[in-house]
Amino acid sequence: MELGGDGAPGGFFALRATAPETGGAHRPLARLYAGEDGPLTARVDRVAARLGAAERRVGASVAHLGLAARLWSVTLGPAALYGRFPALDPAELFWDGALAAPDDLWWAGSATRPATVDELRAAVQQAHLVPLHAALHREGRIAPRLLWGNAGSALVGALRELTRWARSRGRPEVAERAAALASGLLDHSDLAGTVRGPGLRRTSCCLYYRAPGGGLCGDCVFDHAPRTGLEARPSAP
Repeated sequence: MELGGDGAPGGFFALRATAPETGGAHRPLARLYAGEDGPLTARVDRVAARLGAAERRVGASVAHLGLAARLWSVTLGPAALYGRFPALDPAELFWDGALAAPDDLWWAGSATRPATVDELRAAVQQAHLVPLHAALHREGRIAPRLLWGNAGSALVGALRELTRWARSRGRPEVAERAAALASGLLDHSDLAGTVRGPGLRRTSCCLYYRAPGGGLCGDCVFDHAPRTGLEARPSAP
């Protein structure tokens, strides 16, 4: 079920099956969800600093979007390709927030789950995203609608990459399975309405535009970046 290596959909789909030989401070995501917030706090601070964002919630949103994209990718990819995906119990999925994007994950488990909408929802949305959102709420002020918008955008991003990959390799059945699974996942009340239209454009904003030089994401709800109120103002005469 390995999605890494040559010809793989991309780095977001790679899931390490063994612990890194050197470096890193990977710990089970279950510990973060249980209240061990230090690594998440450090990750948010690191992302905010890298972006030069004056608002910490910008770093929190972008950090969340990256991890959500990884969680959807490493499950939707195998589900569409093989009909099963790694179970990803939070106690068996290790993460090191100090490493660069895409977030480095290694999986210590071996169980797999059948590729159904209900199984994917239980494995990703319920087991990871719900407690991850709670952890981010402990971090500070960030709207639930923004977090679920990120989750919907991350899911659609994984779908787009899988579709591109499948078409380039003459595998239309993979694209069709991925689309059917993503459509079912987006029907849930938490994710419903987070994207819209034939282009699956998101209906909320991840706040990236509020970072200096951030601009808009490809699926942003805005056509033009709003004024943030953070721009430099000329001095009074």
